[in-house]
Amino acid sequence: MQISVQDHALYAYTGGKDFNPAQPTAVFIHGVLNDHSVWILQTRYLAHHGWNVLAIDLPGHGKSAGQPPQSVEEAADTVVALLDTLQIEKAALIGHSFGSLIALEATARDAAVHPGRVSHLVMVGTAYPMRVSPALLDLSVSAPFKAIDMVNTFSHSTLAPPPSALGPGTWLVGASKALMRRVLASNTQVNVFHTGFLACDSYSGGEAAMPQVTCPTLFVLGSADQMTPPKAAQSLINLCAKPQVVKLPAGHSLMTEAPEGVLQALKDFLKP
Repeated sequence: MQISVQDHALYAYTGGKDFNPAQPTAVFIHGVLNDHSVWILQTRYLAHHGWNVLAIDLPGHGKSAGQPPQSVEEAADTVVALLDTLQIEKAALIGHSFGSLIALEATARDAAVHPGRVSHLVMVGTAYPMRVSPALLDLSVSAPFKAIDMVNTFSHSTLAPPPSALGPGTWLVGASKALMRRVLASNTQVNVFHTGFLACDSYSGGEAAMPQVTCPTLFVLGSADQMTPPKAAQSLINLCAKPQVVKLPAGHSLMTEAPEGVLQALKDFLKP
């Protein structure tokens, strides 16, 4: 589904279902050098169980046009503009890694204008501050394929997923590397790898944003996550008004390493 947002086409995967204004909506936001496809199991389930699903490609990524967001705040403005464009009255915002910070900032910003429109906030594989090592920042420019290899080494705790993810025996690390290379190649004008990392590293609004969030908030964390260890989310959890925490036996790539666990956490959390 292509949607005109901020004068550019924004792609959103809908789980194979048409948008129904009478249903609640779940907006899924990916992390650095990912796209909508990382949410495949979770989005298809919700789309066939009473939810509108909008799993977006961030601007300048994958199938979306426009300039890649230079900051978490800029990306959050896009998410809020998406809700405005489709005149969505109730939405759950669900983000992974970089996307989790975007979801947080969008929820806080939207609360000032549309109190209660964001009904649920889900932060998967999150941390605050979300620092990126200088070496990795440098490699994302000078040797991006080497940086992709490093990120995937740190992001996975298993080689093959359970059958409900990409298929029995799928090589998770290889599939993730291929996706990252594809997303990197999708924009020939801007290095979306480096831009995304800089946005994560420079975001300093978490302490101000979280107290503005009044809706229930779910933190889904990987017990073996080396990119955003569970303890790195504690500062946000401490500031959250209505926190729920689920820890899963996975690394940073929770949606494919623990697909059923992430889905179950969403199903339990999003119940009316």
